[in-house]
Amino acid sequence: MKTGDPMNFEIERKNRINTIEEIIKKYLPEEVGYQKTIMEAMNYSILAGGKRLRPMLMEETYKLFGGQDRDIIEPFMAAIEMIHTYSLVHDDLPAMDNDEYRRGRKTTHVVYGEAMAILAGDGLLNLAFETGTKAFSGISEYDDFMELTLYKRVGEALEVLGKKAGIYGMIGGQVIDIEGNDNPAPKEVLDIMYGLKTGALIEASMMIGAILAGAKRDEVKTIEKIAGDIGLAFQIRDDILDVTSSQAELGKPVHSDEKNEKTTYVTIMNLDNASNEVAVISERALKAYATLNRRNEYLQELIEQLISRKN
Repeated sequence: MKTGDPMNFEIERKNRINTIEEIIKKYLPEEVGYQKTIMEAMNYSILAGGKRLRPMLMEETYKLFGGQDRDIIEPFMAAIEMIHTYSLVHDDLPAMDNDEYRRGRKTTHVVYGEAMAILAGDGLLNLAFETGTKAFSGISEYDDFMELTLYKRVGEALEVLGKKAGIYGMIGGQVIDIEGNDNPAPKEVLDIMYGLKTGALIEASMMIGAILAGAKRDEVKTIEKIAGDIGLAFQIRDDILDVTSSQAELGKPVHSDEKNEKTTYVTIMNLDNASNEVAVISERALKAYATLNRRNEYLQELIEQLISRKN
């Protein structure tokens, strides 16, 4: 799909987003029962739109390694977006970043109240793992040997999902972020925080795609490194956009980092140097991708587009 035409890429991207939206909707709870408010808040949060970057990276990595079974990959595509959304719901809370807009509309705690937003985040996290386990249901049509292999892959994927979303991944990054608010963080701490807070779920997305498709262990490790660099470059770019973009473009408040007195790449170096960091990290990711000797032209272009994004 490597056409060099931004318009063609944008059409392909929108088509994939539409497909991902339909996949996510299949696994969302019906808004019924005495507790239906929690379902409404969960669905409000996850159906607010967004780039659907993580399930997209997961699916394209799955394709990169020859994966074809939709029944196995789709539950994980929905699960990773549920976890990402829960993290945003909690990140927007008054105790965290205290933001009122996300993806162009009021945040969950503004619409449903702080307590219900906490529960909606908790609900999405639990639903993510319930959804991920549904991949086991798509295995029974294979012969015994392949069934055993696929069960093992799904189990490994669930392990990656749990670790990268937890205290050794995204939550760990949030802890460093919160505790670092009182003191400017040096670059090495910032890199660790970004690697956990932002990079971990991108790593999980691409690693799970590779694992479920049957990639070798060294290939999964390479994918992890590529995804880590994508996450770091993505977050530095986010720092830059927080200063240079507008709320209309981003769909969320700008100058939020300054408001919360957070250390970012922009606060420890100027915009030009931060942009150079993005370029260096991105080039490293693309070089590592080339060593895989596999082709998914859309995936490569997606990685390149993420680095130079405007929103």
